[in-house]
Amino acid sequence: MRTRFDAPDNEQENHLLFDRLSALDIAAFVVDGVDLSPGTAIPSDGDPRIDRALAGFLFTCGPDHIRHPEPIAGRGEGTRYPLHGSLAGTPVKHTHMSADTTLCIATVEVNLADGGHALLERRWHVDADRHEVMLEDRLTNTGAGAFPPMMMYHLNIAGRLVGDATRITSPSFAEGERAWRFGEGESAHFCIPASVGADGWSEVALSPLVGAGGKCLAVRFRADTLPYLQMWRCQRGAADVISIEPASHRLAKRPELAAAGELQLLEPGQTQTYALAFGVS
Repeated sequence: MRTRFDAPDNEQENHLLFDRLSALDIAAFVVDGVDLSPGTAIPSDGDPRIDRALAGFLFTCGPDHIRHPEPIAGRGEGTRYPLHGSLAGTPVKHTHMSADTTLCIATVEVNLADGGHALLERRWHVDADRHEVMLEDRLTNTGAGAFPPMMMYHLNIAGRLVGDATRITSPSFAEGERAWRFGEGESAHFCIPASVGADGWSEVALSPLVGAGGKCLAVRFRADTLPYLQMWRCQRGAADVISIEPASHRLAKRPELAAAGELQLLEPGQTQTYALAFGVS
């Protein structure tokens, strides 16, 4: 599914390409004819679901796990949550796009790794006045038992678009900004508490994107249910990608999060909501 987010007389191609075979995530984000997605310039952990999802501009981790596989308690030795949870690679159940293509909604029925079930209701909206794309997610526990919802959103940017002058700016950083090549070595990541604005949202930006006309990618997200800003980069071999990753939980193993009381249960019938927005200017 494809939607434009520019004026009809725009000489350049601006569009989003949604992936109905993977939770209506974003397979491509094209601005002035340039796709910000990394495409094949990604590392592989051997999971074809994630290879497909990571190549796109945005994919969603969760709702039962958000990072690398970990054991599922009480399910037997060797039974693990899948890489980045159960949502990626799940086809949408129903979709609808408005006549003007500025609104796209979908429902996704998710079979959780521990045997539970959840329903994700997605609403994508293009705000032409703000030059912004908004995602609103509503997650409902449709299973018979409770589970702790975990969500993380990978916004993946092609490393070929950044340069020596590119910086990450956010109030979440004590220093206000960081170089895009943070950390040491070919791959690095960090996860910090997100600074919360007066509107309850957190913000982060990556600019200039020298390979996309010097533009700025601005991302904001609801910090009540996504209270952490995680980022990751990989320049290893043919891989060249940097990701902005709003997350529901800090970077820690599930047993540690559980022991600290940070895995809050979602009971059957209960819902949790998440939201983020992004734009390029």
